[in-house]
Amino acid sequence: MGIRPGQIPIPFRLPPTPISGSAYFPQLDVLLTFTGFHDPFHKGLVEQEELLGPILSLLAARSFSKVILIDTPATREITKQTAFEVGERHGSALTEVIKCDFNDPTDYSQILSTLTAIADKVRTEHESARLFVSTASGTPQMHACWLLITASGKLPATLLQVRPPRFVTKERPQISELDLTSEEFPLIRFRQSSVDKEAEPNSATNDATRRVGIVGEHPELKNVIDSVQMVAPYNTPVMITGESGTGKELFATLTHVLSTRGNQPFVAVNCAALPDTLIESILFGHRRGAFSGATTNQMGKFDAANKGTLFLDEVAELPIQSQGKLLRVLQDGMIEPLGSREPHKVNVRIICATNKDLSKMVVRGEFREDLFFRLNVAEIHLIPLRERRVDIPLLALSILDRLNGSLRRAKQLSVNALNRLQSHNWPGNVRELENVIERSTLLCPKTVIDADDLLFQVAPPKPTTFDFLPEPEEGFSLEAYLKSTRKQIILKALDATKGNQSAAARLLGISPQAVNNFLSDLQRES
Repeated sequence: MGIRPGQIPIPFRLPPTPISGSAYFPQLDVLLTFTGFHDPFHKGLVEQEELLGPILSLLAARSFSKVILIDTPATREITKQTAFEVGERHGSALTEVIKCDFNDPTDYSQILSTLTAIADKVRTEHESARLFVSTASGTPQMHACWLLITASGKLPATLLQVRPPRFVTKERPQISELDLTSEEFPLIRFRQSSVDKEAEPNSATNDATRRVGIVGEHPELKNVIDSVQMVAPYNTPVMITGESGTGKELFATLTHVLSTRGNQPFVAVNCAALPDTLIESILFGHRRGAFSGATTNQMGKFDAANKGTLFLDEVAELPIQSQGKLLRVLQDGMIEPLGSREPHKVNVRIICATNKDLSKMVVRGEFREDLFFRLNVAEIHLIPLRERRVDIPLLALSILDRLNGSLRRAKQLSVNALNRLQSHNWPGNVRELENVIERSTLLCPKTVIDADDLLFQVAPPKPTTFDFLPEPEEGFSLEAYLKSTRKQIILKALDATKGNQSAAARLLGISPQAVNNFLSDLQRES
């Protein structure tokens, strides 16, 4: 156990001229790190995608005068490859390999004994150097031992944490430093690197967007996020529109998180799933005995969301009667539970969502006009996934990354698979994309999911006009059926054009005189 003195140090690459370290480097920065199974490179979520491992990622972000790689029996070949890549990519840095012979990388006593010996050697050989330790490679036990060695003062080094690029923001850059020897312990410093220099200025919004689970780089998506950021601080109602599966609830959640109510309740209600007879009870609550079966007092969703946000999904499905009561709450903030004669005030911000055109429903009398204008103070429209295809690979890999956390064996997507996903029209949008990837991941036995392995759900064929034709039977009259159909189509055209005969004729592809004759015949028949 421990270090083999005969093998320390093993220089991998030397400076081109024999100049001493103190003369060659005005300030000697020495990095110590174990090597791990993600070094020097590791496979990403895309087939054959080779990503920098933790050590090379760190060296790409900042430079060191010397890199000391600590090798174990399980990482012999990895260390050799890593040392070679460090030499090839960062030739100005000295590379030294320290070989250790402990066989259990989870045994604290072996690791601590080894690191103590290494600390003594490094302190002796690099008295004037600044020492750094990377905790990104190796086992969790190795990371803990690094912490103990540095905190105890045996190795006066600064700990470095390296984050994968997908978790990098301006607030959380690629590298953070933890100096346990500082008088201000714990002193944490963040180093800006090339990865985060291009980060967007509003990191709080970026962080909230990531936590909520919104993924994408399409300009229209960024415009929507900007709109959410602008309306979030106010208490005005927000209407989110878009096709089913575009992520309306995610953006409602983002609006809530970015608002002044972010630490208060967020209550979501699917209006389409509410039974007509229980809508008022669910929204406003009820008192015991208010109706048959009401054996206890029940808090409604408005009370549950008090001081927070109430999200009404599929708001277009509310019956007209319930729409009137919702309007009253929006006007005065007062609710009256069923069976109670004492209304009380609630402080709730309303966010609604629908995949229907409410303005057309207002024209048809299916949605109250006054409620529409009350809810539609700020409208946020989400475009379908097929209109932001550039985001499909990002979304697919994000979904796969989440699913891999619950799989025994991580899966990858081939480039062909990503191309096929990007070319699909996605009538179900992001929700359908999630279903396809989850189904393919669970049912495909291969590690790399190819284009042919993607399991798309076959959509039922859309009905055509001919699917609704009547079945001919005894007494059926073709002439009477065609006459009735002609009448209904012309009436629908006149209704769509608000009685404008010329416009209706253009829609039908007939002459205005034909429409006028039809109306004359209709008047005579009546």
